[in-house]
Amino acid sequence: MPKVTVDGQEIEVPNGATVLQACELAGKEIPRFCYHERLSIAGNCRMCLVEVKPGPPKPQASCALPATEGQEIRTDTPMVKAAREGVMEFLLINHPLDCPICDQGGECDLQDQSVAYGRGGSRYEENKRAVTEKYMGPLIKTVMTRCIHCTRCVRFSEEIAGVDEIGALYRGEDMQITTYLEQAAAHELSANVIDLCPVGALTSRPYAFEARPWELKKTLSIDVSDAVGANIRLDSRGREVMRALPRINDDVNEEWLSDKGRYMVDGLGARRLDKVWIRKSGKLQAASWDEAFKAIAKAKPGASIAAIAGDLVDCETMYAAKALLRAMGSDLLEGRQTGLSYDTGSLAAVNFNSTFAGIETADAILIVGSHVRWEAPLVNVRLRKAVKRGAKVFIVGPEWEPTYPATFLGGDLSVLNKLPKDVTDTFKGAERPALILGGAGLGKGALGACLALADKFKLVRDGWNGFNVLHMAASRMGGLMLGYAQPGGIGDIAKAAPKVVLALGADEVDWSAFTGSLKVYIGHHGDKGAHAADVILPAASFAEKDGTYVNTEGRVQFAEKAVFAPGDAREDWTILRALADALGVTVGFDSFAQLQAAMIAEVPALGEEGLASYGALPKADAKAKAEGEIAGYPIKDFYLTNPIARASAVMQRCSAELVHGEEIAEAAE
Repeated sequence: MPKVTVDGQEIEVPNGATVLQACELAGKEIPRFCYHERLSIAGNCRMCLVEVKPGPPKPQASCALPATEGQEIRTDTPMVKAAREGVMEFLLINHPLDCPICDQGGECDLQDQSVAYGRGGSRYEENKRAVTEKYMGPLIKTVMTRCIHCTRCVRFSEEIAGVDEIGALYRGEDMQITTYLEQAAAHELSANVIDLCPVGALTSRPYAFEARPWELKKTLSIDVSDAVGANIRLDSRGREVMRALPRINDDVNEEWLSDKGRYMVDGLGARRLDKVWIRKSGKLQAASWDEAFKAIAKAKPGASIAAIAGDLVDCETMYAAKALLRAMGSDLLEGRQTGLSYDTGSLAAVNFNSTFAGIETADAILIVGSHVRWEAPLVNVRLRKAVKRGAKVFIVGPEWEPTYPATFLGGDLSVLNKLPKDVTDTFKGAERPALILGGAGLGKGALGACLALADKFKLVRDGWNGFNVLHMAASRMGGLMLGYAQPGGIGDIAKAAPKVVLALGADEVDWSAFTGSLKVYIGHHGDKGAHAADVILPAASFAEKDGTYVNTEGRVQFAEKAVFAPGDAREDWTILRALADALGVTVGFDSFAQLQAAMIAEVPALGEEGLASYGALPKADAKAKAEGEIAGYPIKDFYLTNPIARASAVMQRCSAELVHGEEIAEAAE
């Protein structure tokens, strides 16, 4: 490891580190616009100039200069200060200086650096250049006159998202950043360029002119739009969530966020259930909480009561419902609302065991029945990294555009019984082989055959477990840990014909199988579950309550309450606690802290943030065979997969324009 001196302080830096990274290790803040830790080095903004000896007697770009033994680096000389001020002066020649009307105001790198390095006036009298706006879709608002050509957006699209949609035209003063033929940026991670843009050239279209950062309350939360559990920050004002932004967590989402997780939050204020409803003579009518509880108690369910958990539910809600059912003498719990059934005896068999960070190091990957790009866009980013490192990817299922080279083996699952020679050769020679089983594969009963492949190709070895199941619901792993699984899936509950069914935000259930049951919907949106319900009890969304979530890799994470629920809506656990009183049973908790303590006492893993341990994979049945055809994937529309997203005007527009190709008419049309 080379030793360098930064402003008189000698430090050791890792091999391959740049001078900029060496300065950061020494605690020196180096201004930059084009450099980003997760993108390739461009070296084109020149803001990170430092003085380096030995070397030419001039400032050098620290982001593109390797740190070598014996270097003397100065960040505080008059030459460096003058050079940075000169670069800032050049950057501001054409910048419109419209901070008061710019949405980046208050969180803008250019503003911050101009305070430190900007001069009081300009020596240039030429006209500023103007650039026409570019259409980048319903999520990204462009004011390209502000663009300083850092090319972060270009590099993100090519290197991280794998979609070559943004690039540069022309040269010099005429250079412009644009999408291909000025079409919308149509991929699932497009809005991350808003976070990357160091100026106000790319800002959020739905959030335009809505708020300033200093007006907002910031709350740490978890994205529930898929099972990745991306770490997010909810910014709220009053009782409204204004926006969701990613938080840095290298183990989960790095610093990216899918467009759905970022923009479905406007759906939190639309189509909300904010009062109690009871169905009378076939029509829903407004009622009081007391009337609703009496109507449920009147059904006298006894032990004939079931609970079905939806995709967005936190562990505390599921445990509260479990405690209620246990007190009633029932164990009819299910969370796989679309009808999936698979053996849950060993949770290691239905977990993403490689971890997201680990899958980057796999060198052979077989994906069975998963459209990863739609089911978990941030996992697809990890798979791109693995391919860049030399991994070969094979996919069983209908074709989709994976953004990296992959070999499709067709939709017939029988191919798993006898894989082609090139696949078996690749896996036998691999040091870190991995298999990813998705929802379409689980639905066709491919779990046993995949476990047999795990044995055959030794997917589990010292320091490596390459057997992975990719879930799509934020509540799935938590539900499985709490016992929300019947041997035959939701069909077992339908056969039991319970008198009362509690739907905990369950919106994807086929309710035709429960015609004889009193359907009690405890949820937050007037979606499919509410339409089928006999009693509606308005509850809180993920942003309106504290809660624990477990992602598909078994990582336990905690989300905080950002705002209060609207109207008469209450936090789910309080509804279930009050329902217990109405039904005349005791559940053992009167506060959220008591509920959480009881849950952790029963499932200790839910009390420790981080990866839960599920033990070893179960012994595989060597005779297990896969059969059937995967005709399609569970997600038909990436933007409309849950009740919050379906209520979101932004997600509806994205669906219409980016999935279905509809032309969106402007107001004047």
